[in-house]
Amino acid sequence: MRELLIILGIPIDDLDMDSALVRIDNFITNGRKTGKTHQIATVNADFVVKAREDPELRRILQESDMATADGMPLVWGARMLGMPLNGRVTGADLVPALAERAAQEGYSLFLLGAAPGVAAHAAEILTARHPGLKIAGVLSPPKASLLEMDPSIVDTVRAAKPDVLLVAFGNPKQEKWIAMHAHKLQVPVAIGVGGTLDFIAGQTKRAPAWMQRTGTEWIFRLSQEPKRLFRRYVSDMLGFIPFFARQWWLMRQGQQPDPVALPKSNLILVREAAILNVNGRLDRSNVTSFNNHVTVALTNTDKIIVNLEQATFVDSTGLGALVNLHKQALDKGKTMAVTAVPPNIAKAMSLLKLDRLLAIYPTTDDVLRLAPSVTQPISVQGKWRVLHTPVRLDALTTPELYLAAKAELQNAPYLVLNLTNTIFLASAGMAAIAKLSREAVAMNGELRLAGSQGDVARTLELMNFDKVLPVFTDMATATI
Repeated sequence: MRELLIILGIPIDDLDMDSALVRIDNFITNGRKTGKTHQIATVNADFVVKAREDPELRRILQESDMATADGMPLVWGARMLGMPLNGRVTGADLVPALAERAAQEGYSLFLLGAAPGVAAHAAEILTARHPGLKIAGVLSPPKASLLEMDPSIVDTVRAAKPDVLLVAFGNPKQEKWIAMHAHKLQVPVAIGVGGTLDFIAGQTKRAPAWMQRTGTEWIFRLSQEPKRLFRRYVSDMLGFIPFFARQWWLMRQGQQPDPVALPKSNLILVREAAILNVNGRLDRSNVTSFNNHVTVALTNTDKIIVNLEQATFVDSTGLGALVNLHKQALDKGKTMAVTAVPPNIAKAMSLLKLDRLLAIYPTTDDVLRLAPSVTQPISVQGKWRVLHTPVRLDALTTPELYLAAKAELQNAPYLVLNLTNTIFLASAGMAAIAKLSREAVAMNGELRLAGSQGDVARTLELMNFDKVLPVFTDMATATI
């Protein structure tokens, strides 16, 4: 069972290098059998700050299969929260260690990205250091925006059949590209590695070991690239410190133990659902018991409800357990909900934006009464046909929506996609929407979007999607 710590809404796995490599071994074994791609992120402060304003990146990191602490601010933050991590696993350390492991175990690597020639040179250095290492392929595609990248890249990687794909596009592009194509890659492990290939190839020098240990590596990097990194470091500092201070303060309020020892959690099965009742605190001292109940619940039912009505405090580890449950339920095609969240816990969830990830309801009965989701029929308003989009419009749900929308365009080339019910919009969904828009225009018609709100509206804003096609706040305006 994963041990996760939540820092500013992003889960961090409590791992040292050896544990991370063992986890990757397991991912490769499972991926070879099932074709599943396990996404790994090496998270630093820049990731966390960007994720606060980028809903898609935040969701990708929250639903990644492994997220290690790359930056020292995360290590320091964990200590300040009273939950020190077992180790720091940076991308610059993980890739060489993984190359050594791959040479020993017979894994193959594919190096994708970086500037022309850098990935190839890094591959040469890695094979020289680790005789027997298999390089399945090297590719440095020309620069392009995420939605304009050559789709043949996926075919090239898939044909090479690597065990591990190292993607060096920089954050957040590399994380979004992996998530966008994971279901088609059939690569057991995909890791966003940022500038790690530049380090290996000698394009960028890494700080001395003592600076890495003391957390002053950023000073060395800033001296190398002041123009590029100064603004980023200032932005990261201003984005990370104030929000972390707020998380620390909220977590500090619940440090005093309950005066009376209570049973911490119990599990009941009712009406084809598993209800996990949390009593008192859900923190590092008892999260193992909670996770044991989770294992039973996921084995026996398709609907898991975490009832927090009697909970008094949930620390960053307890919140990590909830995020991990969400991830496991998602992977198994099951549903998970949280109910009756007390005000103090709701405040922490809101600050960390976990209320955007977790399905939260007022009471357990509200979840039990939910009817199975039913695809809403196509409606017609004047010359416009209206198609409702799913709750998640990502790489898995997009193909079905695309086919349905294309069929409607054949009937009439004026189509509105109603995003009212959609809470997560991924790059794969936006790529399909852009393609549908071009097809509608080719038919002398038009595609419009309506009803976007919250994180979906923010995602469209970040991608300047109003420049691609008309975006309306409500259906009445969109169908004029």
